Amino acid sequence: MDTPFKPPIPERLTIIGPVGDLEAVLEVPAVFDGKLVALVCHPHPLHGGTMQNKVVHMTARALQERGIATLRFNFRGVGASEGVFDDGQGETDDALAAADWLVHRFPQAALLLAGFSFGSYVAYRVASARPVERLYTIAPPIRRFDFDRYPVPPVPWLIIQGDQDELVEHAAIVAWAAALAPSPTMVTIAGAEHFFHGRLHELKSAVQDFLAD
Repeated sequence: MDTPFKPPIPERLTIIGPVGDLEAVLEVPAVFDGKLVALVCHPHPLHGGTMQNKVVHMTARALQERGIATLRFNFRGVGASEGVFDDGQGETDDALAAADWLVHRFPQAALLLAGFSFGSYVAYRVASARPVERLYTIAPPIRRFDFDRYPVPPVPWLIIQGDQDELVEHAAIVAWAAALAPSPTMVTIAGAEHFFHGRLHELKSAVQDFLAD
């Protein structure tokens, strides 16, 4: 019988960001081989997004269960993080600082990036600026932010999208993804809306299945 997964004890951190301190939480699973670490970015700061968001938390947990250490952090102006909202530019700088901290902490590990909604836009931008092993974008808001301004990441990339998303149109995501080269892998969760209420276990499975591909 498999031993039930025991969630890691969160290590609460302060990372030096571009405009001040960034509040962060590092979680290293007991079974960690040092090969992969993940930065997980939260949704829009002006609409209640924090590193405690349930989609962000479930994404991190899914990765931890596969032996990956995860870092969640609050963008500038959220929680104890200093600064004010900067419409994606400053938040990308925050994520770059967090990614650099994570790679410095685990210098032998490859970096995986994940983000939900606004956080997926930030993760996408970071993937253009740092060596990345894999990228997850969950409900990417392609009509709110200009993803096409940045090159398509040349790494394994998964889009997870609910087909009942009230904020990000499923059909638009499908068409956009199909036109990209190289095309990302896409998983549609039938019946799921933007925050994946009642569908978080399907989200978790999608995250973990992509690691096995």
